[in-house]
This record gives sequence, structure tokens and C-alpha cells, in this order.
Amino acid sequence: MPIDDKVSRRVFLTLTGAMVLAAGIHPAQAANKTVLVFGDSLVAGLGLSEPDGFVAQMQTALDKANAGVTLINGGVSGDTTATALNRLDWALGDKPDGVLVELGANDMLQGIGVDTVKQNLDAILAKLTQQKLPIFLAGMKASPGLGADYVSAFDAIYPELAATYGATLYPFYLDGVALDPKLNQADLIHPNAKGVAIIVGKMLPSLKAWLAELS
Repeated sequence: MPIDDKVSRRVFLTLTGAMVLAAGIHPAQAANKTVLVFGDSLVAGLGLSEPDGFVAQMQTALDKANAGVTLINGGVSGDTTATALNRLDWALGDKPDGVLVELGANDMLQGIGVDTVKQNLDAILAKLTQQKLPIFLAGMKASPGLGADYVSAFDAIYPELAATYGATLYPFYLDGVALDPKLNQADLIHPNAKGVAIIVGKMLPSLKAWLAELS
């Protein structure tokens, strides 16, 4: 290589590195990982503008933390664990590096049997594990109005499955927000923008730790 070409290449690499650092991106983060957020209306953003939804707000928080990850919104309003299982193969078409699973609220609200809910979630996590996809499992808790037996059995699904599949468990997706009129829409089921912000803030440390382990 002629001397002039060597100098030009050195200048190019130096400028490129400076531009990357100026953008706040570490070279190792240049190629983002992708994470599928697979769930129901709680992640789809029902009743919210796109920027106010969970995926958008969490993406903003991760970008500020230079996490080097792109979230894919795989939420479908009304999804039960059964309907989510039926569309899982299609949802994985984007070839994510990991999957955040948030499901079960609609099953609980419809009073679907705990054994059925667990069987469907088990099948979802099994398929993700077969494809060697790391799993971040956001748990749900049953309404006390469904009775102590149902609540106890339903709430136990998530820690049991997380242990079975080695998933990272976030115990309760709606932690700090559930049933608070100031943090939810009129139905007291779906968080408003402020409620989503609280969910994001509470979940962020656990999610960042999980993301750091993605290969």
C-alpha cells in the first residue's frame, strides 16, 4: 500500500472512531442486539399514543443507558397464552437475540384454568429454549376476586416456569401501578403514560442486567 493510502486509511479510521464515540456509542455496541417483546395489550400499548407505550418508553430508557438493543413490539391486544402460542413462530420471524414474554393477564381476566395457562406458557418457553433464545419473563398476578385457590395457583406459574427454563423472572409486570386510578386508564387495567413510565423505571435495572448477559 502506498504511503498516501496508508495515511488516508489511518485518517478515515480515526474520524470514524471519533464519530462513533461522539454519538455515545461504544464500538462493541455498534451492532445492536434485538429483543422481541412478546405479549398482549400491556405491551402493545392499547389506548396510548405510540411514544407513550411500554416498548417506546423502554426503548428510550435503554438508549439513554447505551444498552445497544433494539426492541421489537410483538404485543397483540386481546392475546391469551393460547393465541400467543399460535402466532409465536410468525413473531420469531425477525430472528431476535432474546425474548421478553409478558402474557397471562387476559387468561386471568377470563378465568381460564390455571393448568391451561401454565401448559400454554410452558409450550412458549419450551420453544424459545429449543431455539436457544434467552428469556425475560414478566410475571402477572391474579385478581383477589378470583378466590384464594386460583390466586395461589396462578401466581405460582411464573416462578415455577422461570426456574424450569432458566429464565430471568420479573415477578409482576404491573408492580407499583396495578389498580391505581392515577396511573391507569379508565378501565383500571391498562396503565396510562405515567403508569408505563413507572413500570419502565422499576423493570429497567433487571432488564439491563439480563441484556448484559445476551451472547
